[in-house]
Amino acid sequence: MPEALIPNAAAPPPPRTRQALRARFDIQLDRHEGKYIVRPELLPAIRHFLKPFCEPDPHGHGDPPEYVITTIQLDSPSLALHHAKENEALNRFKLRVRTYGEPGSSPVFLEVKRKIRGTIIKSRTSIPFAAWGKDLMFNTRLNLTFKSSKEELGFLEFVRLVREIGAQPVVLVRYTRESYFSTRDRYARVSFDRKLLYQPTHSWSSWGEGRHWYCMDTSLSQNKQYRFSGIVLELKTLSDTPEWMIHLVEHFDLARTGNCKYSTAIWQESLFSGTTALAPYAADVLLW
Repeated sequence: MPEALIPNAAAPPPPRTRQALRARFDIQLDRHEGKYIVRPELLPAIRHFLKPFCEPDPHGHGDPPEYVITTIQLDSPSLALHHAKENEALNRFKLRVRTYGEPGSSPVFLEVKRKIRGTIIKSRTSIPFAAWGKDLMFNTRLNLTFKSSKEELGFLEFVRLVREIGAQPVVLVRYTRESYFSTRDRYARVSFDRKLLYQPTHSWSSWGEGRHWYCMDTSLSQNKQYRFSGIVLELKTLSDTPEWMIHLVEHFDLARTGNCKYSTAIWQESLFSGTTALAPYAADVLLW
């Protein structure tokens, strides 16, 4: 073996940054999520609480650090994925096509987000922004390269599910996210989502340019028990929730609630179209 290729036992291993570790665990580990609707005036106090335990997501910009997420939600013609969420199916999944910032300024990420009982399992594959489109899902001759075999398998799984259920674009979802990573734990994240918007779509390539967005961070859309426009606080952990995160929930007396942005958009749109996808609580709210 050439001398240059002989491992140096005395040399320290290359540094493994927190960001590199996070990327690794994002792919390999199952997660648990808790969502809470909080009043906007609570955010400064919650940020102060987080300072000893978290650092801002490096992808964020400004003060507070944040970024915009735009997602094309795919579903079957009968909205099977939405109804699986509405009926609280123990095993269900979502098909999401996501990009960050101004459309075209970052890659597109194809995601299969599964929920198996209380556990979240997500596969995620990045492709060039220009590569995304309907042809990519139904063309058997692909000219893509992937960062890893795991990403390639994730892509093939996404395509398989799209074809199997006849998935098509149903709705665009856009929101602004403020995100923090734990500096103490193997995996723990806190995010605040606001400016929640949606628009119906049937386009595989439009990202909402030039069309009207509808607001969905109202008391009607979020839940009837909250008579204010709230911020969606999300806590993501592994199976062992950090103690500081438990204290966060207790200190601010947070009440856990479901908040699926895709289904919220479908429910709200049903108010205009009169479909059967109306949220179960919506009729009560309309009688206030």
